Amino acid sequence: MHIHKLDQWHHPHDFFRHDEKNEKNTRKVMGLTAVTMVVEIIAGAGFGSMALLADGWHMGTHVAAFMITLFAYRYSRKHADNPDFSFGTGKINLLGGFASAVALSVVALIMAIESVGRFFAPVEIHYGQSMLVAVLGLAVNISCALLLHGGHDHHQHSHASHHHHEDHNLKAAYFHVLADALTSLLAIIALLFGSLYGWWALDPLMGIVGALVISRWAWGLLRDSSASLLDAGVDAEYRQQVQQVIEADADNRVSDLHVWKVSPQHLAAIITLVTHYPKPIGKYKKLLSGFEQLKHITIEVIHCKEEPCFPLEQTR
Repeated sequence: MHIHKLDQWHHPHDFFRHDEKNEKNTRKVMGLTAVTMVVEIIAGAGFGSMALLADGWHMGTHVAAFMITLFAYRYSRKHADNPDFSFGTGKINLLGGFASAVALSVVALIMAIESVGRFFAPVEIHYGQSMLVAVLGLAVNISCALLLHGGHDHHQHSHASHHHHEDHNLKAAYFHVLADALTSLLAIIALLFGSLYGWWALDPLMGIVGALVISRWAWGLLRDSSASLLDAGVDAEYRQQVQQVIEADADNRVSDLHVWKVSPQHLAAIITLVTHYPKPIGKYKKLLSGFEQLKHITIEVIHCKEEPCFPLEQTR
């Protein structure tokens, strides 16, 4: 019977990085957005502005998206040590970001449909009142963006890699705020030129422009978060660097290599190598110590006893 403690060989599985400030600011942003949403929907319907009404409904979907963001933060924190999650809850934030990106896509589609409809069924617009509410909405959006901007940092890089230490969950919330600010700005432009020159068609046109820009943001977030969720978020260059470090030592050959994200900031790896001169597993893990994102490494060493062990084209 094995009588020794296994603590020194135990892998940590808590890859969730919780930033209480981000969660608190997201909660504030959700409250401000909800209040502004109600005001804009009532004003847009009352004053006949499609751009303002679209912005209001748009904000409504963002409130739902912020609820997803907050749920992801809370769930990740609550289950950080739950053994049912094989590699921790680091991907919950990625899932929250993906869900919010889907919400952004729905917003863009609804805005486009409603705006096109207004070309065929225009309504009277009360420009002065609508513009006042749109300016209020833009001010709120700018305040929300400033609250979230501090945690939305795209400029931290890992060793030997260009992957960002970004929170996709917060990134989604930040994009929702930017989308709100954009639609408010477009509404102001449409209302201003409509009041000055009578260009009523500019109101639904700005709704379409906003929908296209938001669609692009949503697609970028969907692409990034889904790649990580499907374990495809690590580029070939990074994997090649890991393989080169292993194969630069002795006569090692990597026969199987898997590297994937277990959170936006952490990677796991399973490596199978073949060698004539096997060494303790700790030796190979030490070779990879320079890769700071690799937090969970499993290595299989196959002792090659036959000659030649490797095909001629693979020998040095």
